[in-house]
Amino acid sequence: MSPTNRTVVVTGIGATTPLGGDSASTWEGLLAGRSGVRPLEGERFAELPVRIAALAAVDPGDVLPRPLARKLDRSAQFALIAAREAWADAGYKAKAGEDESVAPERLGTVIASGIGGVTTLLDQYDVLKEKGVRRVSPHTVPMLMPNGPSANVGLEVNAQAGVHTPVSACASGAEAIGYAVEMIRTGRADVVVAGGTEAAIHPLPVAAFANMMAMSKNNDEPTKASRPYDKARDGFVLGEGAGVVVLESAEHAAARGARVYCEVLGQGLSADSHHIAQPEPTGRGVAAAMQNLLDNTGMKPSEVVHLNAHATSTPQGDIAEIKALRRVLGEDLDHVAVSGTKSMTGHLLGGAGGIETVATVLALHHRLAPPTISHAPLSDRTAAETPELICTSKDCGLAYPVRDDIPVLLVDEARRPA
Repeated sequence: MSPTNRTVVVTGIGATTPLGGDSASTWEGLLAGRSGVRPLEGERFAELPVRIAALAAVDPGDVLPRPLARKLDRSAQFALIAAREAWADAGYKAKAGEDESVAPERLGTVIASGIGGVTTLLDQYDVLKEKGVRRVSPHTVPMLMPNGPSANVGLEVNAQAGVHTPVSACASGAEAIGYAVEMIRTGRADVVVAGGTEAAIHPLPVAAFANMMAMSKNNDEPTKASRPYDKARDGFVLGEGAGVVVLESAEHAAARGARVYCEVLGQGLSADSHHIAQPEPTGRGVAAAMQNLLDNTGMKPSEVVHLNAHATSTPQGDIAEIKALRRVLGEDLDHVAVSGTKSMTGHLLGGAGGIETVATVLALHHRLAPPTISHAPLSDRTAAETPELICTSKDCGLAYPVRDDIPVLLVDEARRPA
């Protein structure tokens, strides 16, 4: 069998998000339409123009043993928790080698982060200034490295086929999963633990994003601040957490009798070469990524029935994405269940593709698509008010069923925060 013809399937999922400390509670929160956004407490956030965020529902320090947590950046803590859940969910009882169903040299990890250990870097600089050089943690360097989460997950499962970390802003998590798919298809690995993580809720990143005019300043109504496609949307809400999946070749999964959630058909990649932070207004790059996906998989627009949108709640980004969806899917978009889950989780930057892939897998598994919350029904508006948005015909206040049986579609473009 040619390695390029290997079928890739999802056998395990794990997550820790603003809605719950695992994939089950996250899924429950998504279907309930519950927002994970809340005020940022504490003096260090008091003077910021943005004082809301989607903090993790379960603090990772309450899950991991303290000696281990002290050696890991918060982003790595999230990744390890999600990866442990996904690994167990896939049916593995121990690390590779000890569990004889997977050999270490046939196992890889690809865990992405858009910013890496930024909180470690900033906190340790404060320690240096306030307490002196001898108090700086000796773990600082491995904690702040963007590849720290993937490396620690690799150590956890004994991955020896490769440990990788794509860094491409908000596309990082989805790109990581796409990279993992290619590792399996090209024969480099039989199993890959893949996803994204982020932990950047700190005064400096919040202030910087706020000054870019990229974040919502709706401090008075936190749970309504992230409102994709609403005409009053004013920016994204920063979130934290991780989403991880276990991917493996269909042959490997069948040989060990694994439960399969779905098949991964492929990925689409592009870059719009427009601006470092602003989306290209016509959605050219997004459309190219989606069209590449359809071309590479042989799928037709009419076969797409569910889509987890990027939908960050930024004024420019949402419109550009909708234009891209309409350009590629045409009238078939009217029959697609589109979910904007960032309306509940906030935007996890490099972790977004991870948790949204988990949500998509669960949508297929349960035949339900999560809602997009906090915006007025399109039936209450006129085409003149929102001409670009009159293509999402579903009632986005309720979960609605996904029809037919389709595989996961990974669409990935080098998108930027706005």
